[in-house]
Amino acid sequence: MPKIKMPKNSPTLDMTPMVDLAFLLVTFFMLTATMKATEPVVVDAPSSTQSKAIPDNYILVTINKEGTAFFSITNTNVRKKVLASMGEKYGVKFTEKETLKFAAMTSFGVPFKDLKNYINLSESKKAEYASPGIPTDSTDNQLDQWIFSSYSFYQSDLISKREEAKTKNEFFDTKKNALKFAIKADAEAPYVKVKKVVDIFTDREIYTFNMITTMEERK
Repeated sequence: MPKIKMPKNSPTLDMTPMVDLAFLLVTFFMLTATMKATEPVVVDAPSSTQSKAIPDNYILVTINKEGTAFFSITNTNVRKKVLASMGEKYGVKFTEKETLKFAAMTSFGVPFKDLKNYINLSESKKAEYASPGIPTDSTDNQLDQWIFSSYSFYQSDLISKREEAKTKNEFFDTKKNALKFAIKADAEAPYVKVKKVVDIFTDREIYTFNMITTMEERK
């Protein structure tokens, strides 16, 4: 008897579930992603042969080549408290929406009287905005106030976290979470402007801070 030949069928793979999963992932990332805040200043920092990572918790003062000062602090909770405190000092009230916008910002370089308007600018308008810098003159040293207020609130926040960890019998690394200070100045920034920022730190008895540089290419 002749052999019965079974019909041969090519194997198939249903890609529908995989395509559905891909679209779900794309949708998830689109809905959860946040837009990167506009960086108001870009500086060409001096080069260095040493490499050291920027600490996670820091106050950063950036100085561009014109000598304009910009301020930033990484802790968003502290940023909210400092904004409210500075608002009371200068008689400016901020809405909850403005406070959240400020907490999500990177650095800024405007006098306090202009800060409310700056916060409410769109990201494209912020990119075009010519920041005049935070005042550092002796009659109205706002940069000093930003640094002092931020440091004070950060220390209070640090104590609260340490006490909370203590009640939970958890270890809290105070040294690792301590606030660090950094200055990032353009290579062409006026020396007197950089020294003014250094003097603000030292007048507040802050003697340890990082000078941020770019890595020098090895030949």
